[in-house]
Amino acid sequence: MALVNADDARRRARRRLPRMLFDYIDGGAFAETTLRANRRDFDDVPLRQTVLTGIHTPDLSAQYLGQQYALPFMLGPVGFLGLYTSQGEQKAARAAHAAGIPLCLSTFSIASLGDVRTATNGPLQFQLYVMKDRGLTAELIAAAKAAKADALVVTVDCAVTSVRERDLINGFRISKRLTPGMLLNFATKPRWLTDQILRGGRSVRALADRPEFGSSILEQAVNLSQGIDPSLNWNDIGWIRTQWDGTLVIKGILAPDDAVRAKAAGADAVVVSNHGGRQLDGASSTIRALPAIREAVGNEFCLMLDGGVRRGSDIAKAIAGGADGVMLGRAYAFALAAAGERGITDILDAIRTELRITLALMGVPSIAALRRDGGRGGQQIIGR
Repeated sequence: MALVNADDARRRARRRLPRMLFDYIDGGAFAETTLRANRRDFDDVPLRQTVLTGIHTPDLSAQYLGQQYALPFMLGPVGFLGLYTSQGEQKAARAAHAAGIPLCLSTFSIASLGDVRTATNGPLQFQLYVMKDRGLTAELIAAAKAAKADALVVTVDCAVTSVRERDLINGFRISKRLTPGMLLNFATKPRWLTDQILRGGRSVRALADRPEFGSSILEQAVNLSQGIDPSLNWNDIGWIRTQWDGTLVIKGILAPDDAVRAKAAGADAVVVSNHGGRQLDGASSTIRALPAIREAVGNEFCLMLDGGVRRGSDIAKAIAGGADGVMLGRAYAFALAAAGERGITDILDAIRTELRITLALMGVPSIAALRRDGGRGGQQIIGR
C-alpha cells in the first residue's frame, strides 16, 4: 500500500524502526520548541484562492543552485540513511534522480559518495561538516570533487552540538558500544534487524581509511560528532572557498546579517535552516525568518529553505515567501524507513500532486510565477 503523506510515513517508520533510530529522526533539541514552531508557523500562513483561471497543469520546474530541476524541492542531507534501511543512501539517490531532483549526501552517511555514484549518475551534492582535522576536511572536499558533486553544502549551525534529549536517553551518538537496552529494542524489530544483518553497512564508508574513528557505526558516530570543529568561523569559509571551485552553499542561516556575510564570503547560496529544530531551541522557525533574509540578500541570490516541510502547500508557502527551492528532510527519511526506495517515490509523488493542485487552486501558472510574485512580498500569493 502506497504511502499517503509524510504523517503516514512517520507512523509506519515508527512501527518498523528501533526507538533509537526513530527518535534520532523525529527528535529536536532540549524542549523541542523550535521543532514544533517549524510546523506551527507553516500552518499559520494562509494561501489565497483564485478561481476561474483555467489553470490546471502548472509548471512545477524550478531553477535553484545554478541548475534547472523538475521540481522546486530536493532531498536534503539526513545522517545515517543506511541505518533506516540497507543501502539507504543509494535508494534515496535513485528515487530523487528518477523524479528529476538532486540528493545532498550527509557527512554522516553509511555509503560514501563513490558508492552513491556507482548506484546512479544523477545530480548529487555533498553536505560538509568542518572537522578539527583539516586534513580530513580536505579529503572530504576532494571526494566531493571526485564524485563530481554539483554543490558543496557547508553546515555551519552545528559547530557547538546541542543536546537532543531523546538521543541522550537512547544512547545514540553517545554510546560507542551496543548496550543491553539497544539489543533488546533491536530484537523487537525483526524485519529491520534482518535487513541490517543481511544487507546493511557495518561502518561509515568515508572513514574506511581512518581507523582512529573506530570500526563500528556507533563508535564512528560518536567520534565524528566529537570531531566537528567548535571554533568554526568566517575565515574557515574563505579557506573552503579556496578548496572548492564549484557551487558553494552555506547551510544553517537564520539571521539576515549572516546571510549577507555568507554572500560576501563567496557563497553562491544559503539554506535558511535551524537544523530541523535540533540546535538552538527557541530559535525562529525557518518560514518566519525567510522574508527578512530575502530582503537582505536581494532577489537574485539563491535561497533554499528546510525545516518543517511536509506537504506541497508548505513548499508553495516557502517559494512565495522568498525561497528558490526547498530541502526535504524528515518527510523522506521516514518514507525511506517505512518502505525503502518505493516509499520515497510515494512521498515525492504525493508532494508533487499536492503542489500541483495547490498552485492550480491559487491560479498560479508556474513555480517561476510563484517565485516572482513572492519576491514582491507575496501579497498576490499569500492571504493576509
